[in-house]
Amino acid sequence: MELSIIIVNYNVKYFLEHCLHAANAAMQSLNGEIIVVDNHSSDESLAYLKPKYPSVIFIENKKNTGFAKANNQGLGIAKGEYVLYLNPDTIIAENTLIDCIHFLDNHKDAAAAGVQLLTGSGIFLPESKRSFPSAMTSFYKLFLIEKIFPKSKTFGKYSLGFLDKNKVHDVDVLAGAFIIARIDLLKKINGFDERYFMYGEDIDLSYELQKTGYKNYYLGNLPIIHFKGESTKKASKEYVKIFYGAMRLFVEKHYKGSSGFFYTNFLKLAIKGRSAVAALAKPFEKVENPSVFFEKIFLTGDNIAAKQAKNICIRNFPGAQCFIQNNADVNFATEKTDAIIFCIGEKFSYQNAIDMLRKNAPAENVFWFYENGESIIGSSSKNCPGKVMV
Repeated sequence: MELSIIIVNYNVKYFLEHCLHAANAAMQSLNGEIIVVDNHSSDESLAYLKPKYPSVIFIENKKNTGFAKANNQGLGIAKGEYVLYLNPDTIIAENTLIDCIHFLDNHKDAAAAGVQLLTGSGIFLPESKRSFPSAMTSFYKLFLIEKIFPKSKTFGKYSLGFLDKNKVHDVDVLAGAFIIARIDLLKKINGFDERYFMYGEDIDLSYELQKTGYKNYYLGNLPIIHFKGESTKKASKEYVKIFYGAMRLFVEKHYKGSSGFFYTNFLKLAIKGRSAVAALAKPFEKVENPSVFFEKIFLTGDNIAAKQAKNICIRNFPGAQCFIQNNADVNFATEKTDAIIFCIGEKFSYQNAIDMLRKNAPAENVFWFYENGESIIGSSSKNCPGKVMV
């Protein structure tokens, strides 16, 4: 078997449905399997998805075991030569998997590969490629100096902003939303370190893979969508505490001696400082309205899928104007609409949608996706996480 895809799900059944749609399309020319590990979801994910995907292997946990442990459950039964760790809130293109495997087959020095992550608005996510955290790179990230000088080789080292995001690079850290790796190396390092519950486990895995003597590659020529990438929760005090707590675990595990002692104590102070900054900034945060209301909706792509998506739109927004545009190659900057929905079908692929998203980003439009199901997923704003229309 060539490939095992492992997806950890927690209360995102509609995003997972779209993720499985796209993954199945990308698996058509491969001998592979899809394993979904459900971390005790309360949204009836399994009851909804099992009948729709009889070929998918579902593992049902009785509690939320965390990201690392759930992925290791999937690794324990995986049969593929390669394993892909894939987030349920992603959409991959039809060529993504075959191109990744082709790259790894032809680069015997590669332990793993990642891809270019785009938000639901088509904006590049800098965590797609990163370096290992040092005291100074953490300082520059923690106090937002990296944001001011993103392309600096000194201040922007953590997110490697000086490397071309559209090219292939040998990097330290790959994003946990999409990591494809050789199964023999993953089993050699025993998969993810289960002490990480959320955040930091991808950094640790990337580090352990490099310790085997192989390289991690960022494939900037292969973009995918990652809807949750823009969550404003990342500015919160709780996020700072959890994320940098994971960084502290990483340092204590891998950095020994005086440098480790210095870095650990630096992180303690930095977390307190950054939490204070977050608390001070909270009154000035821009709060996104969680409700969504569309008056004018533009549907483009496959005509049959567009007609199905239109029914969902009308059900959610009675009275809204819905326009179906058969010619998908359109400049969205000229479209005065509340939302643009990419309708995936026989005449319009996920790759087509991703290409158009990149072509028009950044844009003021709100982009959503539909593919022969019961839901439309997307972002209500370029500054908030993904949303669902059913």
